[in-house]
Amino acid sequence: MTLAAVPNLICILRIALTVPIVMLLAEGRYGPTLLLFAVAAASDVLDGYLAKTFGWTSELGKVLDPLADKLLLVSVFITLAWVGLVPAWLAAVAVTRDFVIGIGAGVYKWLFGPLEGRPTVPSKLNTLVQLLFVIAVVWRAAFPDFPQWPVTALGALVLVTTVVSGVDYVATYVRKAVAVSRARRAAA
Repeated sequence: MTLAAVPNLICILRIALTVPIVMLLAEGRYGPTLLLFAVAAASDVLDGYLAKTFGWTSELGKVLDPLADKLLLVSVFITLAWVGLVPAWLAAVAVTRDFVIGIGAGVYKWLFGPLEGRPTVPSKLNTLVQLLFVIAVVWRAAFPDFPQWPVTALGALVLVTTVVSGVDYVATYVRKAVAVSRARRAAA
């Protein structure tokens, strides 16, 4: 194993942390949930930093990183809604965005070929806001004296960034599909 594999191992750790995070959250053990979720969130920053700074990117990493993010956040949003810590509609918006992006990527790959690209700025911002929101929600559940306004403000930001990044991804897929279609017609 080389050092270039470290970001992928960190992604696998994030995926593995999803199960205990969801279990602890469902059991109402918010302190340990907060600790593990903070480790998972920090791992997202760390693997991206290592991959970019040292050029330790790989095709596997391009799949693992977004998969780890989506698995963690979708699982946690569903669990937070199930235990009543976030509104079900907000969890549905977050989950629907990831579902639409996944379906869009699959359809694009099926009809037009490989989807080259990186996460967009709105998507990165959305992931950051979602991570901060989850931390604030679980922090408030663990420490009820924590004020509600940061949770509410971050919840509003989650809604806005989720919608904006979802629309941005759809627009990106459409633009790329149109460009590929035009290139195919011009070549024929």
